[in-house]
Amino acid sequence: MVFSGLKERLSKTHNALFGGVESAFGGTSREESLELIEEALLAADIGVETTLELVDGLTSLKKFNEENVRGYLKDSIFEILKGAEASLTIPDDIKPYVIMVLGVNGVGKTTTIGKLASYFIDRRKSVLLGAGDTFRAAAIEQLDLWATRAKCDIVKHKDGGDPGAVAFDAIKSAKAKEREVVIIDTAGRLHTKANLMEELKKIQRVAERGMEGAPHEKLLILDASTGQNAINQARLFDEAVGVTGLIITKLDGTAKGGIIVPIAKELNIPIRFIGVGEGVRDLREFYARDFADALI
Repeated sequence: MVFSGLKERLSKTHNALFGGVESAFGGTSREESLELIEEALLAADIGVETTLELVDGLTSLKKFNEENVRGYLKDSIFEILKGAEASLTIPDDIKPYVIMVLGVNGVGKTTTIGKLASYFIDRRKSVLLGAGDTFRAAAIEQLDLWATRAKCDIVKHKDGGDPGAVAFDAIKSAKAKEREVVIIDTAGRLHTKANLMEELKKIQRVAERGMEGAPHEKLLILDASTGQNAINQARLFDEAVGVTGLIITKLDGTAKGGIIVPIAKELNIPIRFIGVGEGVRDLREFYARDFADALI
């Protein structure tokens, strides 16, 4: 059920890849078939380097047919993805466990935080949200709505307030109320990239003053439809604050879902979750084998 459901959600990328592989066996020569497969992999944003490696591996197949090609691609992509598979585990001895959520505007950050809150609540963890994106219009109100839906607490200040103060107060409140998980939203855009990164560093420092070791997890949200730009964003955030995990969103709405392959290969950052729809339950833990099977 998990596989079939994921395959349906990744249908745009799956159909593009499957169609490319299928069309490669329409009476064409082996060389022409390889070119068609290469085009399909590149169109899915699997990346030039990985695509060339995959195509090179296909040339060594003894039996070059659709079944063997699909099997080889599934297994090869799984081998790349499995290194990035790492669930987010909340230790029992750290309370509250503080998660700082990062990402540029437009990647679905605030919505994903709401889904993340529901995910933890479903697993019997008490959650408190910190509305730390005080710069974007309506961000606080949007997160407040998610807190109501998820039935969890929220700490918020006025628009334009100090995000560091929000983080500090959220941790303080969680301690007082004995909440297990704190999820802190952050700004996605300020006047310059340098300005944004300095603000995030400040929030990180203030969080540590609120609780030693906090934030314990720094989750970066990436929009799959932005392709290679997602990798550039990840490098920028990682250099600034040290990203500990990724959430790849909007995989259901793009034919370029293959971008998760170079993300896994190039960044060496665990992929915690994937977003495959608008529903609360559409934030799913990332499993490499399920993803590879659904992709091809």
